[in-house]
Amino acid sequence: MNLPIDPAVLPAFLAAMVLVELTPGPNMGYLAALSAERGRGAGLAAVLGVQLGLAVYLAASVLGLTELLLAWPPAWEILRWAGVGYLVWLAWDGWRGKETGPGEVAPAADSVIVLIGRGFLANILNPKAALFYVTLLPGFISETRAAPAVQAGLFGLGHLAVSGLVHGGIVLAAAGAGRLLARTTSMTRLRKAMSVGLLLVAAWLAWQTRR
Repeated sequence: MNLPIDPAVLPAFLAAMVLVELTPGPNMGYLAALSAERGRGAGLAAVLGVQLGLAVYLAASVLGLTELLLAWPPAWEILRWAGVGYLVWLAWDGWRGKETGPGEVAPAADSVIVLIGRGFLANILNPKAALFYVTLLPGFISETRAAPAVQAGLFGLGHLAVSGLVHGGIVLAAAGAGRLLARTTSMTRLRKAMSVGLLLVAAWLAWQTRR
């Protein structure tokens, strides 16, 4: 039976996906900051939004739309600066939050829909997510297997699974760290530290995506 993808490339594919997802970036920075402040429930809701954003890029890649987007320089510039601007806004939103003291809980969380929407925007405005499906994914596609679109879809689903597991782990770790830190410092200080971290991620994104 001829499988639609080459099983020989699966170990390299999975290793590459784990490395990609463990590389610091907008998704990781936002999920860590959110989970440390508001707990794993909020973080996991945002993960769902991130996964939806990745699914959109996957579908666009299979249809050939992502390559068209990245081939037009103005579209790339709009996308990357929108991503940078969104991270800056998230940092500002966290910085101006309500004052809390040590041991106090964070302000009431946004609705699940809002958190999913923010996670979706954090990913859909990340140009590196679009670039991934155009540059890295094609390297695992074989000419002797199923149609390229079918292979891209299957590998993309594998990426979504790995991404969900890695992002879920980040959320759980950050939420645990946030609970420990909240016992000794105010959530205000923690939130502002996370906001500074998001600003650094925004600067890194602007630098890494320049052409």
